[in-house]
Amino acid sequence: MSQAETIKILGICGSLRQQSFNAALLRCAQRLAPEHMVFSHARIDDIPLYNDDIYQQGFPESVQRLRQQIAQADALLFVTPEYNYSMPGVLKNAIDWASRGSDQPFANKPAAIMGASAGRLGTARAQYHLRQTLVFLNVHPLNQPEIMIPTAQNLINEQGELHDQATEGYIRKQLLALSDWTRRLQAR
Repeated sequence: MSQAETIKILGICGSLRQQSFNAALLRCAQRLAPEHMVFSHARIDDIPLYNDDIYQQGFPESVQRLRQQIAQADALLFVTPEYNYSMPGVLKNAIDWASRGSDQPFANKPAAIMGASAGRLGTARAQYHLRQTLVFLNVHPLNQPEIMIPTAQNLINEQGELHDQATEGYIRKQLLALSDWTRRLQAR
C-alpha cells in the first residue's frame, strides 16, 4: 500500500447516548484523521440481544450490515466508555453477533482502542476487557499509544466537541500509528 492509498476506518462506539463523551471522541478522531483515512460509523443500537435461536435462523439485517462494514474496513477504531469495570453490554453484544460463524469478519483486522469517562481511570479496565475479546477474535490491536481520557466532562464542551489540544495531539498520534500498523499488516 502506498502512502497515498486510502485507509478505510470503521468507527465503533460503545455508547448509545446522544451526548456521549465517546461519541464526541469518535467525531474528534474523524475530524483529526489524516487525509488518507476515510471514516464510516457502525450502528449498533438496533442489534438485538444475542440469542442462538435467532442465529440458527440467520443473521438479523442489522447484524449483516455490521458484519459487512467490518469486512469492508481496512482497520477498526473502537471507542468505548467503561461500565462496571468493563465494556458496555451493547458493544459486547455487537461483537458477539458479528463474530459468529467461521467467516467472522474480525480476523486479521488492525484496530485501535480509545475511551473517555468522567472517572479518573479513563476506561482502562474496559479497554483491557475489550482487548482480551479482540485477541480471541484474531484482531491485531495497536498497543501504543493508548488513549484513556479521564474527567472527560472537563474536556468536552456543551456542543459535544472535544476542546483540548493535548488530547487532540494524542488522538493524532494514535491515528498515525493505526495508519502505520494497518500498512504493515497489509504488507505481510
